[in-house]
Amino acid sequence: MTKNELYGMLKDIIDENSIFVDESMKKHISFKVGGPADVLVRPKTEDEIKDIFSFLNDNNIPFLVKGNGSNILIKDGGFRGVVIEIADNFSSFEIVGDDMIIQTGALLSSIGRAAMENNLTGFEFASGIPGTLGGALAMNAGAYGGEMKNIVKSVRLMDEKGKIVEFTNEEMEFGYRHSILSDRKMIAISAVISLKNGKFDKIKEKMEDLAYQRRTKQPLEYPSAGSTFKRPDGYFAGKLIQDSNLKGASMGGAMVSEKHSGFVINYNNATATDIINLIEHIKSTVYDQQGVRLEEEVKILGED
Repeated sequence: MTKNELYGMLKDIIDENSIFVDESMKKHISFKVGGPADVLVRPKTEDEIKDIFSFLNDNNIPFLVKGNGSNILIKDGGFRGVVIEIADNFSSFEIVGDDMIIQTGALLSSIGRAAMENNLTGFEFASGIPGTLGGALAMNAGAYGGEMKNIVKSVRLMDEKGKIVEFTNEEMEFGYRHSILSDRKMIAISAVISLKNGKFDKIKEKMEDLAYQRRTKQPLEYPSAGSTFKRPDGYFAGKLIQDSNLKGASMGGAMVSEKHSGFVINYNNATATDIINLIEHIKSTVYDQQGVRLEEEVKILGED
């Protein structure tokens, strides 16, 4: 099926203003690299997501579901197929008592602000993570001692046929940077997170303190995908990289951050290939010098 044929069929499902052909992924991922997606769609309703999801699965069309693009890297050749972007186009929420019912395109920062404004505590740890709820659920995002598994009550999921199912916290199989979404052909549509009543000033103070820690310890001034590598058992990836004399190492426009060695950054108009080559160089050097195999946390997708 050609891109134009795909565009024509998708127009029967969602508004044509929400369909983008040959869309540069540089505009849609936090690394600011990557070639074009054949087609990118931004559905606005659950029914649109269902119809798109069913159509793509029924026709065996490759697809990628993404949120804010803060944990993926699209290669320079782009993505052959359809990218479904679930971000600010699908991000409403409501508060019922101490629970928040949230669509998965909502930014974690927006959820954090809303929780604070409603005197709800428990979400502070995630409020500075640059992603959407969907991405956070998929990888059980965590920071500063908190994880999504600690606050998620239930998640509404859509399977490849468009059927909606609701999973409890336990059924989500949350683990370190893992959930059931890592293994199944399903997407998260919404979730209920359970918080606690707190005091506005204390919540604000904690959020500001965590934001300060991020600014001073992480290279937020450069495009990146956050921590590039998972934490190896018994080690810290950043220290292993630093101890291998890789702080400041670069390839093309990609560099190991001098502020935090666990971050690979796009410091000078890097290509996706620059970043991937540097990641591979880090992995091989750390293994040769430290005997530890690093595994990237960022998902590398697309074509060379």
